[in-house]
Amino acid sequence: MVQGKRKAAGSSPRRGKRPGKKGDGAPRTWKQRLKRISLWGLVTAVVMGLLGLLGLWIAYRAIDIPDQNAEFLTQTTRVYYKGGKKEIGQFAIQKRDSIEYDEMPQTVKDAVVAAENQSFWTDSGLDPKGILRAAFSNAQGNSTQGASTITQQYVKILYLTQERTWKRKAKEAILSLKIKNQLSKKEILEGYLNTIYFGRGAYGIQAAAQAYFGRDAKDLDLAQSATLAAILNNPYSLDPDNGEDAERRLLGRYQYVLDSMEEMDRASASDVAAVRKSLPKFPRIRSDAQYGGQRGHVLTMVRKELLRLGFSEQEVNGGGLKVTTTFTKKAMDAARDGVKEERPEGFGKNLHVAVASVEPGTGAVRGIYAGQDYLKSQLNWAVEGGQAGSTFKPFAVAAGIEAGFELKDTFDGNSPYELPGGGRPFENQGNADYGRVNLIKATQDSINTAFIDMTLAMDNGPKEIIEVANRMGIPPAEPANPPFGFPTSSPGLEPQTGVSLGSQTVSPINMANGYATIANRGVAADAYIIEKVVDADGVVRYTHKVTDRRAIPEGVSDDVGYALQQVVKAGSGRTTLGLGRPAGGKTGTATNGKGEVSSAWFVGYTPQLSTAVMYVRGKGNEQLKDWLPSYFGSGYPAATWTSVMQKALEGEPVEQLPGAAWVKGEAPSDGHEPAPPPPKKTKKPKKDRKTEEPRTTAPVETPSDDPTTQLPTDLPTGDPTDPDPTDDPSSPSSPTSTPPPGNGRSPGASASPRPRRRPAA
Repeated sequence: MVQGKRKAAGSSPRRGKRPGKKGDGAPRTWKQRLKRISLWGLVTAVVMGLLGLLGLWIAYRAIDIPDQNAEFLTQTTRVYYKGGKKEIGQFAIQKRDSIEYDEMPQTVKDAVVAAENQSFWTDSGLDPKGILRAAFSNAQGNSTQGASTITQQYVKILYLTQERTWKRKAKEAILSLKIKNQLSKKEILEGYLNTIYFGRGAYGIQAAAQAYFGRDAKDLDLAQSATLAAILNNPYSLDPDNGEDAERRLLGRYQYVLDSMEEMDRASASDVAAVRKSLPKFPRIRSDAQYGGQRGHVLTMVRKELLRLGFSEQEVNGGGLKVTTTFTKKAMDAARDGVKEERPEGFGKNLHVAVASVEPGTGAVRGIYAGQDYLKSQLNWAVEGGQAGSTFKPFAVAAGIEAGFELKDTFDGNSPYELPGGGRPFENQGNADYGRVNLIKATQDSINTAFIDMTLAMDNGPKEIIEVANRMGIPPAEPANPPFGFPTSSPGLEPQTGVSLGSQTVSPINMANGYATIANRGVAADAYIIEKVVDADGVVRYTHKVTDRRAIPEGVSDDVGYALQQVVKAGSGRTTLGLGRPAGGKTGTATNGKGEVSSAWFVGYTPQLSTAVMYVRGKGNEQLKDWLPSYFGSGYPAATWTSVMQKALEGEPVEQLPGAAWVKGEAPSDGHEPAPPPPKKTKKPKKDRKTEEPRTTAPVETPSDDPTTQLPTDLPTGDPTDPDPTDDPSSPSSPTSTPPPGNGRSPGASASPRPRRRPAA
C-alpha cells in the first residue's frame, strides 16, 4: 500500500489557477507583452524626463554668466614663415569702439534684426529647430552651421570657443536662456552690435561704419545700414573689395535685407525703392599699413585658404590662431628683388610682373611676387595669371610621348599649317619654315606648326594634352573634385586644336607647380601654402599632409625634361644660362583675340626649385608688342627668372638633372619617323707627294647619336631670341578630332611611312 501525504486538517480544496498567470506555465499573449513593455517604457521615459529636467535645472544654477572674455576680444591671428618663428604679419589690429544703444541709428538696429533674426523682439532667445538642424547637418559632415538667434550668436561671440560640439551647443542654449532672463532685449542687441565681426578687422558697428564708409555709426543712412547688415552673413565673400563676384553677391543680400525691412514695417516702400537698385558708394579706405608691399597679398592668400579649410571668419580674425605657412623669407625676398632688378622702368602701374616659386616633390609654395604694393592694388597676379602661351607646350610633349611618339619622331615645321577641316591656319613666329623637325627641335625653338601636327596625329590630341596637364598640376577649366591649385581653375582650358599653344589662362603658381612635376621626375604634388594651424589653447587644428602621385612615367618626364634643357642650352631660353646651374625651362608669348601679344613668360626649374615669371599689361590681356622694349619670353621674363633663381638658390648645392630616357613607343599614326642621318662624308684621298699615288686609308665621319644633329643644317632658324608667339588662339575654328593618317600636314610636306613600333618593355 502506497502511503500518500495526509491532507492538513481544515484545508480547503485547491483552487484552479487562472490562465496566463505567472507560474502556471501558460504563455502571455502578444497584447499582454505589448501592454507590459509600454508600461515600462512610459515609466522609463518619465524617470528620464525628470532626471533631464533635474540636470537642466542643476546646469542652469551652476553655469553663471561670465564676464566678457577680454582675451577673445583682443586675440589676433598671427601668420609665420616656414618654421613658425619669424612672423609675416597679423590679419588685423582689431578695431573696436563700443557705443551706447541710443547712439546707434534705428536703421542699423532694424536692418540687423531683419537680416539675422526677425523674431528677435518676441522669441525666447533660442531656436530649437535651428539647433537641431545645425547639429544634424554638422554631424553628417555637411558645411558647418552656426547659431540661429541673435542671443545665441552673442553668447557664442563673447563666452564660448568656436568648437562645434554637442557640449558647446548645450552650454550655449543654457547661457542663452539665462541671458534672456537677466538682460533686456535692448541690452542684448547693444552688446551684439558692439561685438559682432563685420570684416576688414572691424568688430562692432562703429568700427564697421569707419571701415566701409569712413563715418561714425550714428551718421549711417538706410542704404549703408542695410549694407552692413547684409555683410554680417559672410564678411569675406560679401566684401565689395574682393571683386565683382563679391559685389554681385552683396547686392543680392542687400536687397533681401531691404525687402525684409519693408515686410516688417521697419522701412517704407518708397524709402526702399529709392535705394534698392544699387549698393551705396564705398569711399576708398586706406588699408592698414601692415599690409604694405607683398605682405598684404600673402596674408590675403592665407586668410582665404584658412576659410577654405573650414575655419570661421571670427576664428581667423579673433581666435588667436598661429598659422605656419610654406613661404620662406629667402624666396619671398628673392622674388621681390629679382623683379626690382630686371623690371623695366617707366611703365608704372600698367605693367604687372608676377613670380611664383614651388618646391618639387612637396608642392610647397616658397615665394611669390604678386605685383604692385598691396596698398596700391589688391590684385594678386601670381594667382590671377594670364594666357600661358608656349609655356604650355611641355605638357603636349608629355602627352605625345605617352601616346607613343618618341623624341626623335618628326613633325611638320613649315608655316603656315593648313588645317584639314578648314579654318584659319596656324603660323610660326615670322611665318618661318623649319621643314621636318623632331620633338627636341620643336621644343627648343618653339615651333608652333610642329605641335599642331603632333596634336592632330594623336587619337584625341587636345583632350589627351589637357588630361596630362591636369595630372601634372594644372587645374581644369572648372574646379576638380576635390579642387586643387591656386586658383582651382584654368579658364579657357578646352580641348581645341591649338591647346598646346596656350590660349588658356593659367596662374604662375600652378604653372610653376606643373613644371615641378618634371623636376621631380614625373611625381606631382598639390600646391599648398599652410603647413600647420595651432589655436590659442595650443591645440593643433590642422597639419598639411603632402599628397603626391605618379602623374607621368619617369622616362616620359625625363624625356620632356631633356627637351626643356635644350631650350636653355641652345634654344629660346639661352638667356637663363647665366644661372650657372643645370636647368630646364620654356619661354612663352601668347596673343589675345585681337592678335595682340598679351603675355610673356619664362617657366623653369632646377631639382630644388621651380619658378614661373609672367609679364602682362593693364587688365592682363593687353598689347605688349611695341609697348615694352622687348615682348618675348626670352627677354624680361627670362632675365627676371635668372635673377630670382640666383637669389633663391644662393648657398644651395648644385644638383644635376637627368638625361633623356629615349622612351620607345608605338606611334599613334604613320609618317612621323625620325629623319634619316645625313650621308657619310668620305674625305677625298690625297696624293703622296713622292709617288703621286692616292693614299689607301681615309678617315670617315659618322653621324652623332644626338638626334638634334640628325636634321638638315640649312633650315631657317627664325628669330634667335624667342620664336614662339602663338597665332591668334581664339580664331581657328578647327576640328578637335584626329584626321585620317596623312591629313593634318601642310601642302607639300612629305614623309615616308614608318612601321608602327612596339612599346619598350
